[in-house]
Amino acid sequence: MERNIIDIHAHIFPDKIAEKAVESIGRYYGVAMSGAGTVEDLLSSGKKVNVFKYVVHSTATKVEQVKAINDFIAEVQAVNSCFIGFGTLHPKLGDIGGEVDRAIALGLKGIKLHPEFQDFNIDDDDMMPIYEAIEGKLPLLMHMGDETKTSSSPKRLAKVLDMFPGLTVIAAHLGGYMMWDEAMEYLVGKNVYFDTSSTLCRLDEAKALYIIRKHGAERVLFGTDYPMWSHEEEVERFYRLPLTEEERELILWKNAYRLFIAR
Repeated sequence: MERNIIDIHAHIFPDKIAEKAVESIGRYYGVAMSGAGTVEDLLSSGKKVNVFKYVVHSTATKVEQVKAINDFIAEVQAVNSCFIGFGTLHPKLGDIGGEVDRAIALGLKGIKLHPEFQDFNIDDDDMMPIYEAIEGKLPLLMHMGDETKTSSSPKRLAKVLDMFPGLTVIAAHLGGYMMWDEAMEYLVGKNVYFDTSSTLCRLDEAKALYIIRKHGAERVLFGTDYPMWSHEEEVERFYRLPLTEEERELILWKNAYRLFIAR
């Protein structure tokens, strides 16, 4: 059965730096990357499984990259109606409120942050101005979890959620890559979305199913983490989960449609 799919977790880069950026991510995680990281390659990968919308983003590892990345994401969104662009911010950025306003004026629909790549802890004091600036304005997609660091731990995010109840957060990787027990303790059942990206390749299917159902399928979103994985790979992994038809539809597109398009 052919399904409509919204991929809420896809990284893209300008063609001239895509190869270098993809290699860097692959080295950090020790993974053979599946995609090229370009707009053209993303669209080619997603077309094979009937993706009709992509949340696209990139992360500023240096403060001086913020505006250029936000301009790039806005530009590719403007010429690709299937893209939902998420901008980036950085805790060392001087005028955070100003850049949030500029991102909204550019038409960007959310913010993506990566604690390990951007060298911050989720609950650091200097992250609070970011949360204050986007609360009630833009949803936040936060990379969650790491094998060696606690920067993006579920416990840290739970603290922030309590401090900013109006903040819409998507906790990537079912709440915490390789930290799923902690995600179950601190995030399951809270007012936060999870995505499925870079999870089904490592997490036992029974445990993934348990987390999804305990948290509620209405708060889970399908994501691939392209270019780390291809769309075909991630869809195949997702279909292995013995979910109901209603749960699959919610996760594959209905939740994301309600969150990003219908409102």
